[in-house]
Amino acid sequence: MSILYRCKRPAGDFTLRPMTTDDAPLIHRWVTQEYARFWGMQNETLEQVAGFYQQLTASDPQAAIIGLCNDQPVFLMEFYRAAQDEVGKHYPARPDDYGMHILIAPAEKPLPQFSWQVFSTVMDYLFSLPQVRRVVVEPDVRNEKIHRLNKRAGFRYQHTIDMGHKTAWLAFCQREDYQQAQLQEPLPMTTTHPLLNGQHLSGDNWALANRLLVRKAIAEFAHEKLISPQPGANDSYQLAVPGGEAVYAFRARRLALDHWQIDPDSLQKQENGEPRPLDALQFIIEFNQQIGIPAAMLAIYMEEITSTLCSSVYKLQKGNPDSAALVNADFQTVEAAMTEGHPCFVANNGRIGFDARDYLAYAPEAATPVRLVWVAVHTRNAHFSSLDTLSYQQLMQEELGENTVAGFNARLQALAVNPQDYLFMPVHPWQWQNKLLTVFAPDIAARDIIWLGEGEDNYQAQQSIRTFFNRSQPTKRYVKTALSVLNMGFMRGLSPYYMATTPAVNQWLEGVVSQDSWLQQCNFRLLREVAAIGYHNRYYERAIQGDSAWKKMFAALWRDNPVAQLAPGQRLMTMASLLHIDHHQQALLPALIADSGLEAEAWIDRYLTCYLSPLLHCFYQHDIVFMPHGENLILLLENNVPVSAYMKDIGEEIAVLNPDAVLPEKAQRLAVDVPENLKALSIFTDVFDCIFRFISAILDESGTLPEARFWQRVAQCVHDYQQAHPQLAQKFARYNLFAPTFALSCLNRLQLANNQQMINLADPAENLKFAGELTNPIAAFAHQE
Repeated sequence: MSILYRCKRPAGDFTLRPMTTDDAPLIHRWVTQEYARFWGMQNETLEQVAGFYQQLTASDPQAAIIGLCNDQPVFLMEFYRAAQDEVGKHYPARPDDYGMHILIAPAEKPLPQFSWQVFSTVMDYLFSLPQVRRVVVEPDVRNEKIHRLNKRAGFRYQHTIDMGHKTAWLAFCQREDYQQAQLQEPLPMTTTHPLLNGQHLSGDNWALANRLLVRKAIAEFAHEKLISPQPGANDSYQLAVPGGEAVYAFRARRLALDHWQIDPDSLQKQENGEPRPLDALQFIIEFNQQIGIPAAMLAIYMEEITSTLCSSVYKLQKGNPDSAALVNADFQTVEAAMTEGHPCFVANNGRIGFDARDYLAYAPEAATPVRLVWVAVHTRNAHFSSLDTLSYQQLMQEELGENTVAGFNARLQALAVNPQDYLFMPVHPWQWQNKLLTVFAPDIAARDIIWLGEGEDNYQAQQSIRTFFNRSQPTKRYVKTALSVLNMGFMRGLSPYYMATTPAVNQWLEGVVSQDSWLQQCNFRLLREVAAIGYHNRYYERAIQGDSAWKKMFAALWRDNPVAQLAPGQRLMTMASLLHIDHHQQALLPALIADSGLEAEAWIDRYLTCYLSPLLHCFYQHDIVFMPHGENLILLLENNVPVSAYMKDIGEEIAVLNPDAVLPEKAQRLAVDVPENLKALSIFTDVFDCIFRFISAILDESGTLPEARFWQRVAQCVHDYQQAHPQLAQKFARYNLFAPTFALSCLNRLQLANNQQMINLADPAENLKFAGELTNPIAAFAHQE
């Protein structure tokens, strides 16, 4: 029997399958009981019930669906297209309107919130289907139980309709309504939640998470030449465990840039001829000498691996929309559905510092509504900075509103302090509980920090984990806060020193972009960091010399929000979404291209115009480089075709590769001295190796575009740019993007060497790790056809 949908709830594993004739006696027993009176079949015989459902499913086997919990049938769902149903006669039904009815089995032992678990499973399933845009229901006006569930799920009640056999409410729920309602749900903090009692770690998902992570570890460590799988026949490889009898065997294709495209189903481990389970932690232990983890860092790296596994299991069992559904999903649905962090890093979801409750509350994939903590900070230790056109007062009015600002001021006055001496500042709730209440306790005691309460708006954590999107008011600015958890090579703090100049840096860069005709032609945009507040802990600053995570525990900034600029037919997603592969191992990018109506090469050309061409120009014309990885770029799509790219994380991750550059005073920290032979790595490593390597593999593997054709389009983009800028010919020769090879700069080696702070932002080349050369995939196209 085919499974239509699967998810995990507090009550257990829920699955959906089509109803069969064998289910008729069970359904007859359900529908003829008193509690099912609104189903309208109380007096029907078994033959009548069986005949009804046989006729209902004759043309559509999924019109009647059985829901199971832990393999036991527990509910019946009817699923229909509204335009073809009686309800469609009572309003102008749309093609993407679908209706449903739910009947839950009589409970032998009632479970708390079980009806809601069933209802949310059905809604998640419906909105996982790409054809469903809106769900319509027409419950009997007397059915109070179902009204409560409908409204909890976000259904908007319209008016009553006379359907002959009943007077019904007509109600609708769009994807956005349901998502917003989910954000209002209180976070389950009892141990009945599977994430809090460990139930989610058993079964197939744990094994699959280990398989996928071992696969990635082999692929990326081999790419960085830390391990050397040995080739066999027919694309087979073996990797022997040093000093042992165990061997990993798999099939793989070696693609451009020495990318290892490993078939996950082929991966197996044997020891003395006996099969062994794939175990990511065991793999790290077996190869820790080869991959070069310092003894002092091995335990914390293993903890990051374990945490990455746990987050992978959560994502596998949460019931994300598949790639087909994400083709038309909204920005924040796509953001919460991402299953992978940085594509190169093996331990990319460490989040050391979060416990299981914190994970449910604050992890991006959990998409739980977060209310930021607001505090007042004394200006003797805090400073506000902003664009010239934005005042502190205007920012607070726009972000908090007049009533909240007045309430905060009243609280300060009630404490007999002068509101004029304070700034209002948002804090991540985790940071308040885990750092400010302890590390900053002297400041709180001295009333240099005063707790004001939670804000009224609900926010959603983005993939960058410490950046928040306002779900209550989606056109308001992003908020980014310090968060002292260890994640992918850095403690995710926020420097008050950088905050002092961040808006000025953004203002300067905005001027560069707005006055550059090529960047305007490419429709290159910035998400400006428009304002920031930094707070200095004087104790730690006096005690600690140099850079330190202890100096980056308390700062915040506000960033432009592209949603406010969307036009009809446009949508947003981070560039990381182009690398997304769903739980069925289906990639999103090929589905996006197919939906756009463009040929793959034409789609890639549009993408390169938005992304690569502006980066080339910033590098060659302005000596400006970014950290242009997938999460730092937000793509603007029209009909799923890229039309623009927004660069973000400007203040911390931009550099000017010219120590003698003439810059405004507050932007002078951007000028860095990088060796000549490393400058082009801002394109070769950050773009070719960390983004294009994976995009080309996805396109090739899916049959969408052969990798050679992808790299030919990249080469053509470079040629087109160079032809349009002949005045830069000397720079093109000095930093030759068609060079036969380039240095392999290794990100995992960086993290393995120092997983507390991989690089020094003031000297980004200082700690780079290299491992030979990579063959440049566009060198073959150095001369145009």
